[in-house]
Order: sequence, then structure tokens, then C-alpha cells
Amino acid sequence: MSPERMKLLNIFILGFAFMLMFTAFQTCGNVAQTVLSSLNSTDFHGSGYTSMAIIYGVFSASNLLAPSVVALIGCQLSMFVSGLFYSAYIAMFIQPLTWSFYTCSVFIGIAAAVLWTAQGTCLTVNSDETTIGRNSGIFWALLQFSMLFGNLYIYVAWKGENIISERDRRTVFTALTVISLAGTVLFFLIRKPVRAESQDEDAASDSGQSVEGDTSSPSHGTKALGAFTSCMKLSITKEMLLLSVLMAYTGLELTFYSGVYGTCIGSMNSFGAEAKSLIGLSGIFVGLGEILGGTVFGLLSKSNRFGRNPVVLLGIVVQILAFYLIFLNVPSDAPIASREGTYNHAFMDPSKSLALFCSFLLGLGDSCFNTQLLSMLGFLYAEDSAPAFAIFKFVQSISAAVAFFYSNYLLLPWQLLIMVIFGLSGTVSFFFVEWGAASLGPQGSRYSGI
Repeated sequence: MSPERMKLLNIFILGFAFMLMFTAFQTCGNVAQTVLSSLNSTDFHGSGYTSMAIIYGVFSASNLLAPSVVALIGCQLSMFVSGLFYSAYIAMFIQPLTWSFYTCSVFIGIAAAVLWTAQGTCLTVNSDETTIGRNSGIFWALLQFSMLFGNLYIYVAWKGENIISERDRRTVFTALTVISLAGTVLFFLIRKPVRAESQDEDAASDSGQSVEGDTSSPSHGTKALGAFTSCMKLSITKEMLLLSVLMAYTGLELTFYSGVYGTCIGSMNSFGAEAKSLIGLSGIFVGLGEILGGTVFGLLSKSNRFGRNPVVLLGIVVQILAFYLIFLNVPSDAPIASREGTYNHAFMDPSKSLALFCSFLLGLGDSCFNTQLLSMLGFLYAEDSAPAFAIFKFVQSISAAVAFFYSNYLLLPWQLLIMVIFGLSGTVSFFFVEWGAASLGPQGSRYSGI
């Protein structure tokens, strides 16, 4: 197999592995608040919003150390171990206890930081300046198929259910745990690309070292410290500070479409007996939007003729339209409604089809931002990608943690307003970075290490 074909195969394996893992995890996150609200009359006392706030809070802090972990044990093992923690979190829902619920939330936050840093490194190592856009699109499209399968089951199995039974909960989360473990095992099929191997050999020969067994090679501690130092220095560069505004916005809207919006739909009693099953259908439509965006802006963008700015502009236009329609269609108290739901109306008669159309728009807009951020980071930091992707996930996760926290208290219009402000600011900031990147030409990573 040629080196280029092997790299492309690695991208597909990476995408399929993440698809299986996040079929389980995203379905879990989408229904967590609804499932747990059915338990709050028992000895269990926990909040899905609080759990997600803990996850993303720990995730954000752990991103500072994740490059060091990846440098020490490598991408493949980093992703495998992280996948085991994801599976443990999902398995906890089979028989949830308050202490295990929040403890697993802490551990999965650490695992997520390592997982996504290793993913970004793996994506970059298997790409170059001409394929990073295509490979980002392939990965993103495959990943977002995860929004379809689990949510389709939720829609069919929970249709007409007001309270989620213990039997239904155990059936769903046992299946999701098995799916997550299957995705975790796939990481062992990823092969080290020839380019990376040859670079290792060249670097060793240039420094007078052998590739294997040379005691003069850098120690584990030196590697870890070097990765941490690179991360700190990179975080205060002008380009990274500008990109951080849009990264923060992706965290806010990730919180909204993955947790808050599904809860809003499920709490609307005006949707009748279908309200709970519509959570799964909403997740499916988010996934369709994500897949369409990843396909169009990744697989079909063989040239970068018009740059990344038009795609990001489309993303903010699409999402602001979605926010406006949600404002009209969903009651303001829907995110914080009690277990019994809300009977209030917004500014129009509630429409199921409009609610699902908004889900599609949220997914399409999200794919615009994420595919272009992945492409931009892979282009600018091709020679030192782990710190760059760690910073991306650090900023994204800390904003998601804040959003999951305030989702317990803020009415829907205020949550939408916060996202509009950050979305517009992040789009403008991204424009400036893209104009600077365009001046580098097609060959050029500006940073060969910090």
C-alpha cells in the first residue's frame, strides 16, 4: 500500500472509531438530563447539566497537560486508554449512583483532553497542506454519523414515554457501552505513516542518535516538559488568541445543541406524548446537518480557492437564523423546566417540524466552524500540532463548562443572546487569522515549533 493510501486509510479508521465511541457518548449526553430526571424521585440526586459542567471544567484544565501525555505514550495508546474511560462513564448509567456519577464525570474530563489532543495529532500526521482540508472533512463527516444511530433508537424506543423506565435505561446504556468499547478497539488498527517514521529516522541521524535504544535520546520528563512549554508559549500568540474567540463560541453552541436544546424539546408538554422521543429525532437532524457540512466543506473542497472565511460566514448566518426560530418556537423556561415539563408557549404555536429544522441548522452551522478550525490549525501548526489542538479543546471545553453551569439557571433568550454575541465576535476574529494565513501561500506552516 502506498504511503498516501495508508494515511487515508488511517483517517477512515480514526473516523469510524470516533463514530462508534461518540454514537454512545453523544446519545448518552443528549438524553442524560431526561433520564436522570426520572431518577430524582429515588435515592439518586444528580443533574445532567452539573455532570457536563464538571466534565468540561476538568477537560479544560487537563488540556494543559494532555500534550505531555501524548508525547510520552503516543497517539494510539492515548486514544485507547481514553476510550476505556468513556466506556466506563456510559456503563455507570446502567445502575447510577450519585457518587459514581460525579466521580466518572471527573475521570472522563481528563480522558477527553488526552483523546482529542491525540486525535488532532493523528489527523495532522496523516495529512499535509494539500490534504488537511479533505481529511478534516472526512473525519468530521464520519464522526457526525454518531448523531444518527443512537438517537434513532431513542426516537423509536421512547416514543410515547413520559418517564424512562429502569428496564429501558439499562437496555439502552448496556448497548451503548458495548458500542463504545468496539470503537476503542479500532484505534489499534491505525498504522504509523511512513512520513512520520522517516522523519524520526532523519531527526535521529541528524543528531547522531540511533532510532532505537540510544541512551542519549530525550528522557520522558524532557519530552513532557517540552510539550507543556510549547503549549504555554503557543497560547499567547496573536493568531491563537484571535482563534480562541471562535473556539469559545464552539463550546457554547456545543453545549446548546448537545444538551440544552434536546432538553427543551423534551420538556414541551405541547408536543404531547412524542416530546421525549423527539429528543432522539432532534439529535438525528443535528447529525444530518453535521454530515452535510463535513461532506460539502471537506470532501468536495479539493482546492482552497475561496479560503475558509466564506464557510465560517455561512456558519454564523445559519446558526443565528436557527437561534431566531428557536426564540419564536420554544418557551423561555424550557431549559430549566421541572420534571413535569412546561405548558408555556413562546411567540407562536409550537411546531415539531420547525424544532427539527432548527436542529438541522444547528448541526450545519457547527460543522462550518469545526471543519475550518481543524483545517486552520492543521495548516498553521503542521510541525507542532499537539499543543495547538490541546489549546483548541482547552478553550472550547472551558466555555462549554461555563455554559452547562449557567444552563441550570438562565432562561432561553439569555442563552441565545450570549451565543449570538460570541458567534459574531468569533467570526470576525477568524477572518483576520485567515487573511494572515492566505499570505503564507500553499506551502506554509508558519510555526515549526514554539
